Amino acid sequence: MSAFFSPFISKSDSVSAIMLKVILALIPGIAIYVWYFGPAILVSITLASITALAVEAAMLNLRNRPVMPFLKDNSALLTAWLIALSIPPLAPWWLVVVGTAFAIAITKHLYGGLGNNPFNPAMIAYAVLIVSFPVPMTHWVAPLHMGGAELNFMQQLHYMFAGALPDGIKLDAVSMATPLDTLKTQLHLAHPVSEILTQPIFGSLAGHGSEMVAIGFLIGGLYLLATRIISWHLPVAYLGTLFLIAGAFHLYDPVHYVQPMFHWFSGAAMLGAFFILTDPISSPTTHTGKLIFAAGAALLTYLIRVFGAFPDGMAFAVLLMNICVPLIDAYTQPKVFGKKDSAA
Repeated sequence: MSAFFSPFISKSDSVSAIMLKVILALIPGIAIYVWYFGPAILVSITLASITALAVEAAMLNLRNRPVMPFLKDNSALLTAWLIALSIPPLAPWWLVVVGTAFAIAITKHLYGGLGNNPFNPAMIAYAVLIVSFPVPMTHWVAPLHMGGAELNFMQQLHYMFAGALPDGIKLDAVSMATPLDTLKTQLHLAHPVSEILTQPIFGSLAGHGSEMVAIGFLIGGLYLLATRIISWHLPVAYLGTLFLIAGAFHLYDPVHYVQPMFHWFSGAAMLGAFFILTDPISSPTTHTGKLIFAAGAALLTYLIRVFGAFPDGMAFAVLLMNICVPLIDAYTQPKVFGKKDSAA
């Protein structure tokens, strides 16, 4: 009978179990990604995973650390999946390898390995790739049945590894600008938002196909919240702030500023809110700090999207806020019980 009254302390999940659950939460979004854009993303995920594990093992050997315990913690694998999901699915194989290797070797192990990196490795990889190789980083595959031509799996594979398309097919026929990029370009041409959103690339909420992928990541994020792998502070503060800022601009000038739901379901907003901002290593440790961190990332995301040079500002917003984490933690730590203020 005492079992009904005694307190219980549940054993916390191991790092490997937590990382595995986060990886599993990505599957709904990936499945929808394959449905709308073809299976090339699976090749990128596989390449990134192999590269991440190989570089992780090599760096651990160089640092004279045990290899298998760290390979089994699934942290390198999660980084690989996030990198693959952040770059175009038809990106050449070497782009995936370079970005993943840089994230693991430089961003993670140069700072001492898991638990010591101040920056999000996946976002560092994206930033390095978009700055160093801007052209291949803009070749996003068109949703199925929307491009001038469609590639089967073998043709996608051949393009990724050999850089060659079937005779008579040009890259422009199988790729297109992202919804965010299209919106920004058309606004610069003085087209009103209401006219821009009538183009076939746009769906009910944001971009055709990409909005459904975002919903898939939202489903995965809700699973992480339900299983308490992540707390509500970061995703709610990020999405809430992004909604408020976008809503304010839209109310001020609906002709030139799109409604807030578009920003929720475009680009990497959902992926970032639930899977990137919530990285426990590069985000604040206090609840108040998490709210400040996520709100700042949302503000920077919107400013870069609307007024900056890049169509999606998620990666740069996260990295800029990563710089602020030590300061945020320093000013949001609760007072030690019983300790008097120096002023007193």
